[in-house]
Formats: sequence, structure tokens, C-alpha cells
Amino acid sequence: MAFQDPQLVIGLSRMFEVFFIAFVLAMAATPLLTYFLYKYKAHQQIRENDVSGKESKIFKRLHQQKAHTPTMGGLLVWGTIVFLAGVFWVASQLTSIKFFDDLNFLSRAQTYLPLFVLVSAGILGAFDDLWNILGIGGQKGIKLKWKFVWQILIGVVGAWWFFYKLGISTIHIPAVGSFDIGLFFIPLFIFVIVATTNAVNIADGLDGLAAGILLTCFAAFAGIAFVQGKVELGMFCAAIMGALLAFLWFNIFPARFFMGDTGALSLGATLGVVALLTNSVLVLPIIGLVLVAETGSSLIQMASKKFFKKKVFLIAPLHHHFEAKGWPEPKIVMRFWVISGVFAAIGMIIGIIGRG
Repeated sequence: MAFQDPQLVIGLSRMFEVFFIAFVLAMAATPLLTYFLYKYKAHQQIRENDVSGKESKIFKRLHQQKAHTPTMGGLLVWGTIVFLAGVFWVASQLTSIKFFDDLNFLSRAQTYLPLFVLVSAGILGAFDDLWNILGIGGQKGIKLKWKFVWQILIGVVGAWWFFYKLGISTIHIPAVGSFDIGLFFIPLFIFVIVATTNAVNIADGLDGLAAGILLTCFAAFAGIAFVQGKVELGMFCAAIMGALLAFLWFNIFPARFFMGDTGALSLGATLGVVALLTNSVLVLPIIGLVLVAETGSSLIQMASKKFFKKKVFLIAPLHHHFEAKGWPEPKIVMRFWVISGVFAAIGMIIGIIGRG
């Protein structure tokens, strides 16, 4: 397709317009959100124990100064997306103005499901953040097993929509082809949602880290969706990118507020859905390589401590290991951003070229 193709230009314009509007709206909404977060002292409660229930002295030493930084900043991102989706859809229905028709990115086949997952996982994360703020629960938040239960339920609903409503049950292997895996698609869907949700949550440990990684991941999938002709899905990703960029402006070290589980869970789950909707789930580990490394380091640490009574890392996940070694926080974050950007580009290229 030539670059001068009108449909290509229109599609790119729609994506950029949504990106820009989401950025401006999120930037404008930030002072209001910040005011309420600080007024009602929605402070991050530093977890005193690791996942095994033992006291984490290194983590407390490294992050005690963050104890009075508000959390729940992720509301800014998914709240912006929900607001824009609603406004553009209503405006397109009530008026005949082409501008609103172009900006409306709600589509049954492309964006109903990721929007549902964004909101449902965001609500789950919001409850976890509230429990954290109030100091409720064994680890100051919803217990891990219950978070897994709710994530699986969200995955089940999403898998049902995919398999029975959209009729999708294929998986694409780059440069090989697509294969129908039938009912096996349902457990695959659930696994991807749970894995990406927790991967982002694990990576959300330093100022700006998770937001920067997510920005590159959604940019890669926006490109893949656009090339596949899924413009509304590309617009959805672009809107997330715009809101994320505004959030990142205030989340860069020293963070004005944290993403919290309401951001990490919602955006992690949504990233998995977008990968599945573009049939690019096999390039997701490349695009999100930093997320894979972060999760892998935590799993290796847990397994080593359980079976060998030794630690592989000073502290897991990986970003805390470098922090414990004395690396400045901004240095860790920016180097992880660079790695994430490189592999997101590689994954996007494989995802596009690999389709033939």
C-alpha cells in the first residue's frame, strides 16, 4: 500500500488525533487527580513482607522514602480511555459531524473486549489499592490468591467472548502460518491475561518503569493492528499511549504519584488482550521482553529459595537487584526503557513481516 493511499493517511490521522486528545485530556485532569490523592492521603503503604511472608529488609531500606507518595495514579490512564470512548461514541450517535465519527473507536469486533478488560481489571486493582491505603489484608492489599481468582474470572469472560462471540480460535506462528487450536484457545487466553497482568504488576516497582515499558509495548501493537487494518484497535492503543505519556510526565523520578494496581492490573490485562486480538501472542514475549525478564527473575528467586535455600538475586524482581547493587533509580529505569524500546521494535517487525 502506497503512503499516499487516502485510507492509510486517514487511518494514521485518526490514530494520531486520538493519541493527542488523550494526552491533552490526561494532562489537564492530572492536577485534579493529584489534589484528591494528596488531600485524602491515598499514600502507598510499603509492603513489609515478601511473597513468602518473610520480612523484606532490603526493600524497606530502599523504598521507605516512598511511603508518603500517593498511589492509584493508574485511574488517570484508564479513566481517560473510558471517558473518551463514551464521549466519542455518544457524539457520533447524536450528531452527523464526521469528526466525531472518525474519533469513535468503539467496535464490537475490535475494542469491546479490551475496553471491558481495561475497566474490570482496573476496578480490581482499585480495590487492591484501597485496601493497601487502609492497611487491610495480610500484605496490605487483597490477598494474592484472591487476586488470581478474579484475574482468572476476567480471563474466562474474555475467552468466552473470543471463542463463542468472535469465533476466534487460531494462533499465528510468524513466517509459518495460522493454526486452529479449538478449545485449547480458552486456557491459552486465560494464561496470557493472568501472565501479562502480573508481569506488569511485578515491573511496577520504580518511578516511571512500568509506564515507559507499557508505552513501547502498546506502540508496537498499535503498529501491528494498523497494518492488519484494525484501525479502531490501533486507535484504542494510541489513546492508551497518549494517556500513558501524560501519566509518565508526572511519574518520572521523583514520582508525583504511583500507578498502583489499578493501573498495572488494567494495562497488563489489556496488553494481553490486544496481543490476542492481533493474533500476535507469540511475539508478545519479544515485545514485552523486559516484562518477561522481571517476572522470570521473581520466579527464579522464589524457586531457588524454596528448593535450595539460597537467593540468586540480592532482591527480586530484577530492577530491585540492580537498585540493591547501588545503581541510581533513574539509571535503571532509562536502561530498561532502552531495552524495551529495542525489543518492542523487533517484535513489531517480526509480527508484521511474519504474516507474509
